[in-house]
Amino acid sequence: MTYKHILVAVDLSEDSEILVKKAAGLACALNANLSLVHIDVNFTDMYTGFMEINFAETQNAMLEAAQGKIQKLVQTVDYPVSEIIVSSGDLCNEIRNTIQEINIDLVLCGHHKDFWSKILSTSRQMLNDSPVDMLIVPLDD
Repeated sequence: MTYKHILVAVDLSEDSEILVKKAAGLACALNANLSLVHIDVNFTDMYTGFMEINFAETQNAMLEAAQGKIQKLVQTVDYPVSEIIVSSGDLCNEIRNTIQEINIDLVLCGHHKDFWSKILSTSRQMLNDSPVDMLIVPLDD
């Protein structure tokens, strides 16, 4: 099977550069489009009411910071990036929407093999929810 559009889910940690470079190599070999997505937590879903917070201002600041980091990440790869999506909300829902909106046929994401990832694995959640093929890249801890 030939993939035409690869989406890389990044958390903007140092490991993101590893993922993007791996995806760029694959996209180059397949002559595929390459897109990046970063989904921030939506704090309004977790708000308990204990303190007063301006959610809009906080969320905007986080999204702006993420935009800056993802732009720096794009500069580290020697392959054109078709789409850059920075959003907030539920990870699986946002990834699924992105897949449908820009016709993704492969999602690449990283997976840590530490204690917490065995309990709270976002890659496992994405695997259970993804309508397209996924490539999971093991990341060293």
